[in-house]
Amino acid sequence: QVQLAESGGGLVQAGGSLRLSCAASGRAFYKMGWFRQAPGKEREFVSAITWSNSNTYYADSMKGRFTISKDNAKNTVYLQMNSLKPEDTAVYYCAAAPSVGRYIYWGQGTQVTVSS
Repeated sequence: QVQLAESGGGLVQAGGSLRLSCAASGRAFYKMGWFRQAPGKEREFVSAITWSNSNTYYADSMKGRFTISKDNAKNTVYLQMNSLKPEDTAVYYCAAAPSVGRYIYWGQGTQVTVSS
């Protein structure tokens, strides 16, 4: 059974940092990513990393502020978020794709709140 367990969300002031973690179990994946959804908005892509060669991808608004990484031994993906802004406030979801294509597995989400 595939499980994705996110952690690391919380409340932080603007300009601060948080690191999200997503521990995966149950199978291997082609890629893992982070998405977020703010109240009243559609879910949006944040970042992704391929498991075999560690290629990374970012949404334009996150480039230079967010860094995705992974720990193969722990089967865990991280999202380091720096210079946080109030508009980064959202529920952040971890997702995994078993092959090239769409994400199939999703975590339960972790709340990130950035105060001004």
